[in-house]
Amino acid sequence: MEENMLEECARVFLRDQGKLFDEPVADTVDEAKEFLEDCFAQCFDTIKEVREYLSEEGMDVESLSDEELEDELEVFKLDNGKYLVVEG
Repeated sequence: MEENMLEECARVFLRDQGKLFDEPVADTVDEAKEFLEDCFAQCFDTIKEVREYLSEEGMDVESLSDEELEDELEVFKLDNGKYLVVEG
């Protein structure tokens, strides 16, 4: 993941990590970057790409609408319209 994108992902993840985890896994942007790199988080341009990725990973997403898919715990919508997928 390129540095600018990693920075954006880290900021959004740091802000919204409570969606996926009961307790914070990162307290700073740098810790969030490290966490995202360690867990091989993925960034996608469209919700269609997110759907394809999660389907390939074995998740049943065919019956979910795009809005429902965006609400999945591991999917974070970035401020720039892209998507971050973090497998907890």
